[in-house]
Amino acid sequence: MGWVSADDPKWIERFSGLSEVQFARLVALVRRRGGDVQRGRPWRLPLENRVLLVATYWRTNLTLRQVAPLFGVSKSAADRILDHLVPLLALSPARRLRKDTVYIVDGTLVPTRDRSVAASSKNYRYSINLQVVIDANSRLVVAIGLPLPGSRNDCRAFAESGVDRFCRGAPTLADGGYQGTGLLIPHRRRRGQTHLSAHQEAENAVHRRARARVEHALACLKNWTILRDCRLKGNGVHQAMLGIARLHNLALTG
Repeated sequence: MGWVSADDPKWIERFSGLSEVQFARLVALVRRRGGDVQRGRPWRLPLENRVLLVATYWRTNLTLRQVAPLFGVSKSAADRILDHLVPLLALSPARRLRKDTVYIVDGTLVPTRDRSVAASSKNYRYSINLQVVIDANSRLVVAIGLPLPGSRNDCRAFAESGVDRFCRGAPTLADGGYQGTGLLIPHRRRRGQTHLSAHQEAENAVHRRARARVEHALACLKNWTILRDCRLKGNGVHQAMLGIARLHNLALTG
């Protein structure tokens, strides 16, 4: 039986969305972070295949009982791989701001079956609200907030998720749901005002075009099926989002 392996480039692109060179960079990063550290039983799979197993799990949203046989390992071995590698794949928030840095923030709902961290939300499913911040110029994800119940509105979630501290010192665009946060939101009609001025309408058009970049980024992240119906419990969905964001950024930077 032929198993899925990083030795075959077609599996790398299909399940990680990365080229061979990009995937090699990712594996090198995980190795520097301690991916080859061995505790207890030796790893049956080389590091490249272990990283690919995690990416396959996120991309397909198959259960570990289904993913493990694809790589020729047991479910318990796949569990160990996830527990060890997922934190090492997590995105690190941006540390330095360039002078021309502009951020865009938006919230996205991720359906999850763990009702201890989710709530019924506007998508009519139990979901969590994840706040995502991207760089407007590079379109890279720079920060992801802590998960909050899906019923939490964005203006509260922005501060409660912790992403507000990553936006300090940089102009940050957001939609009208972030009113009162101090972010740059579209012009709105005031009480008694029948329409916006031509100048305000023009500024709103520019704002919409720029803010569309975060919508495109969220759409790319949601291509990973695990973010459409997440079975992970507790902090698992947040860790998955951080890892997927790193793979997304790596695919963009080439």
